[in-house]
Amino acid sequence: MNQRHAPGSPTRDVTLETLVERLSAWHADHATDEATPLHEAVQRRVAAETQALTALIVADEDRQRLQALSRWLEENLSRLAPVFKTREARRLPRSWACEHPDSRLLDEGRVVMVNAIDRDLQSHGAEVVQDPAADLASLLVGLEVRDESRLARLALDGYLRLSGDYQAARLLSVFRVLECLAGARRALRRLEAAEGDDERPALLAETMGACRRYLELAERHAEFRFPPLVIGVGVSGSGKSRFTRNLVTRLGAVRVASHAERRRLHGLSPQAVEGEAPVGIFDASTTERTYQRLAQCAGHLLDAGLPACIDATCLTQAQRDWLRHQAESRGLPVLLVSFEADQATLTRRITKRAGRHGVTAEEGLAVLSHQQAAFEPFSDEERFHLVRLDTTADNAGETLAGLIQEHMHWS
Repeated sequence: MNQRHAPGSPTRDVTLETLVERLSAWHADHATDEATPLHEAVQRRVAAETQALTALIVADEDRQRLQALSRWLEENLSRLAPVFKTREARRLPRSWACEHPDSRLLDEGRVVMVNAIDRDLQSHGAEVVQDPAADLASLLVGLEVRDESRLARLALDGYLRLSGDYQAARLLSVFRVLECLAGARRALRRLEAAEGDDERPALLAETMGACRRYLELAERHAEFRFPPLVIGVGVSGSGKSRFTRNLVTRLGAVRVASHAERRRLHGLSPQAVEGEAPVGIFDASTTERTYQRLAQCAGHLLDAGLPACIDATCLTQAQRDWLRHQAESRGLPVLLVSFEADQATLTRRITKRAGRHGVTAEEGLAVLSHQQAAFEPFSDEERFHLVRLDTTADNAGETLAGLIQEHMHWS
């Protein structure tokens, strides 16, 4: 599982960042007009997967767990039928892994998975019509079952930001549970293939342990959750982007970044730096549409049971209210985090950033001045949800994580 990268290894070795970029691009380029409805295709796969695993499981306790998970899948497939219907245009003819069977996922030279998204290519799961969320779930489950939670969190955050497909998050719990069942089946098939082998007793303990790890992971993903919404507020140079990025790996948040969604609205790459964008991208109309888009994306994440973190300036009460409503209308906790720094620090950070983004320091400082003038103070209602963070303080990242856990009981 944790082998070292050896000389002469395949040229299709990929880092997580590269994998997420390629997976997102492949999904965007391979939508199909295949006639099979997505919901029907997933129902068939659920039935086949549960039947196959039922035939392999022997212990009564494990059978009961599988039955409970099967009922959960059936109920949630019914509940999510309207979502599947809206995603027909994203339907894929097969898994990304079918065209990249020799790919390997590496992290700092260490082989994490010999199939980059850990997709089973030997059964009915890969060569069928599916939603892009199925590939993403396979990657996440593969990482999670190997105790690579940091990489799983980065993969989820990165894929959604690059693809802009935050609606896919609403299907992730179903596909994660389904991929867990597929993993349990693969583990037990190893035991079936070893019938009569002298080492079968040792393999029995190993495979049953692997099977139960998958079942336990499936049960965790089937749990009902009350995810929080964190709204970052701060001018350029305040440190909000750096600190919200830390929340991805530290607390498992999924970010929604204004600069990425603003660019996406204009058909531009969400990865490019802000300084490369044309001036028209920052007009009042685009800004309003951007915040409406941020609110929509946050709603998808919260509906999926995923903690959401907004990375935006959020200068006006109206902008903050659009976002806050996404949590409050669902009865979920919300926290406003004001990222703050003194003027000298802001000036130094903006000047340093300007060179990297291809703009002059004067232009960057003019934007900062405009943002400071446009900022609307927090209302009495907002202060009820507000914490302030001095981003120049020592251990500010730990302070932020502690504040969030204290105010929102999020761990």
